[in-house]
Amino acid sequence: MLVYGPSGAGKKTRVMSVLKKLYGPGAEKIKINARVFQVSSSKKVEFTLVSSIYHIEITPSDMGNNDRVVIQDLLKEIAQTQQVDVGAKQRFKTVVINEADMLTRDAQSALRRTMEKYSPNLRLILLANSTSNIIGPIKSRTLLVRVAAPSIADISQILEKVAKKEHISMPRDQEERDLIYQRIAVASDRNLRKALLIFEAMYSQKYVST
Repeated sequence: MLVYGPSGAGKKTRVMSVLKKLYGPGAEKIKINARVFQVSSSKKVEFTLVSSIYHIEITPSDMGNNDRVVIQDLLKEIAQTQQVDVGAKQRFKTVVINEADMLTRDAQSALRRTMEKYSPNLRLILLANSTSNIIGPIKSRTLLVRVAAPSIADISQILEKVAKKEHISMPRDQEERDLIYQRIAVASDRNLRKALLIFEAMYSQKYVST
């Protein structure tokens, strides 16, 4: 799958929901590991990855021009390793690749070859802000899922739910509350992550009720 859309639209949230549906709550029990890769005869670099026993989340673009090494070596290793949980709902592993549109052409070519060779054991979910920098062979081999930025009304509704769940003191009048939520949504430029951070900052500074 190739999931694309603007920052803060909910791509990662949707992907994590898919993983939880595929594997169960174990997909949310994650840990952070560091791996060392040999990028040349004299140079090694450290790379951080997030994983559960069912999936691995990586951001190869953090490696710059060395992203091809991560794609080739790490994905090959994952694909050749058997699923840890013998009772898992799915027999394949899933790799989530963040910022797929920032990968170099060499890394994307290596990714295409990996997709063809290890498809029985491996499922890939690519996350990107745009598909314009992703090569055609990858786009043709994936299901494209566009995630649009949430509307002002969507963000307002979510902020209302958060306020109730967190027991935040808000104006009693619905119109006043809606006005606050709408102003936050506009200030965030329809980026839900940013809207939640603004709301949290307002709450911590005691500005929400005004």
